[in-house]
Amino acid sequence: MEGTTEAEEPRAWSDRAELLSYPVARVLVSLLDVPGAVEKYAAAEAATARERFVEDFEADLELKSAGGERLTLDRLLADFGLSGRIEPTGDGEFSVAVTAYLELAAALSGERWRLVGRPLDSGRVPVSRPELYTLLREAVGRRVEEGLPLSVPEGIGDPLDSELSAIRRSVADLDPPTAFDAVVPGLFPPCMRALLTRAREGEALPDRSRFSLVAFLVSAGLDRDEVVELCAIEGEAADSIRAQVDRLRGADGEGSVAAPPSCAVMDDYGDCVDKDELCESIEHPLSYYEQRLEAAPEEQLTDWRAQ
Repeated sequence: MEGTTEAEEPRAWSDRAELLSYPVARVLVSLLDVPGAVEKYAAAEAATARERFVEDFEADLELKSAGGERLTLDRLLADFGLSGRIEPTGDGEFSVAVTAYLELAAALSGERWRLVGRPLDSGRVPVSRPELYTLLREAVGRRVEEGLPLSVPEGIGDPLDSELSAIRRSVADLDPPTAFDAVVPGLFPPCMRALLTRAREGEALPDRSRFSLVAFLVSAGLDRDEVVELCAIEGEAADSIRAQVDRLRGADGEGSVAAPPSCAVMDDYGDCVDKDELCESIEHPLSYYEQRLEAAPEEQLTDWRAQ
C-alpha cells in the first residue's frame, strides 16, 4: 500500500527474518490476484533495493569503513549481466550500451528518458550517476517481476489465509474516484478531518493512520509540499511525509496513486470517527468526498490551494 518494503526499523530485523520476507511476499502477491499487485510489489522491492545499493556505492566512493561486506557497483553490474554494457567514463558519468539503455529505460516516463533526446555516440548513451541508479532500480524491478505470479501449492498458501484476508481487505474497493476539481478540507470525510486535525496539532500519527491521511490528500490532488503545508508539519517529519508521497506516486511522480483504505479498514484501524448520515451509505473516504463536492453550493467550493 505504501510502495515500500522497508520496515520502520529495518536493521532491527534478524537476517533470517529479512531473508524469508522476500519469498513470503512473493507468495502473498501471487495469491492476492489483484490487477497491478505484481507491478506495485516489484516497484516497492526495487525502491528498497535502490536505497540500499546507493548507500553502499556512496560509502564506497567516500572510502568509509564498513562493518560488513558492501555491495559494489561492479558486482551488481556483473550480477545483472551489465558488465561492459555500462562503463564509467569519469567525473560521475557513465556510458551505457544503447540496447541496455532501451531495455532499462523502457518503463520510465518523461522526455529526458527518451532516446531521441539523448546524445548517442558509437552505440552508447551517456548518463549521470543518479540516472544510472534509476536504471539499475528498473533492472531490479524487472528481475523481481520474473516468474510472478507463482503457482502456489495449497500446502504453502493455506497457512497464509489470515494474512491474505487482511491484505485483501486493505485493498478492497480499489476503484474509488481519483480526480477532483477542488481541495476543500471542510468537505473531507469525518475520519480524514480528524486525522488532519491531529496532524496539525503536532501528534505523531501511527504509521497506518498517517498512510491513510497522506494517501487521501494525494488522491484529492495535493502534491508533496502541499500535503506538508496543509498538515502544518516541519523538520524531519516533513521530509518523511515528502518521501511517502514520492513512494505513493511512484519514482517518476506520474504513477497512479495508491488509494487510501476503505471505510471498513478505517473502522478496523479505529480511525472511523464522528460518522454522519452520508458515512452510512458509502464504502470509501474518496467516495464520500466526491459526493460532498457534488452536493456543495458553489460558494463552498473555494480551493484551499487558492487561498
